[in-house]
Amino acid sequence: MKKILYLLYFVCGVSFATTSTDLNNNDPKVGDVLKIKQPKSVSFKHIHFPRLNFIVKRGGLANYNSVYEELVIVKKVTDKNGKVQVTLERKDGKKFFGYLKNVTANYTESIDAGEIVKVKP
Repeated sequence: MKKILYLLYFVCGVSFATTSTDLNNNDPKVGDVLKIKQPKSVSFKHIHFPRLNFIVKRGGLANYNSVYEELVIVKKVTDKNGKVQVTLERKDGKKFFGYLKNVTANYTESIDAGEIVKVKP
């Protein structure tokens, strides 16, 4: 009877151990593909794009329409003060607004706000 009970504890422990590692799969990794969505407000709050007046000074149009539905790749992941910061680069290799190669974003807050979404491979 003790052997069956120990076997039951072992099987339950192994099954819980494998499911707990799958729950922490939301962390970003270098090479993840994300899609930039249209924000609910007028501008992006958690993706650090330049203000519209700086885009105009560089010769671009004063709107963010060129980045909506754009696929980006995570190039760098850093942890600053408990917040996960990611550096994003366009998947097609072009520059954002014609002059920015990379932009940074607060990963967890931008995912929660719906500004970026993960793309399934």
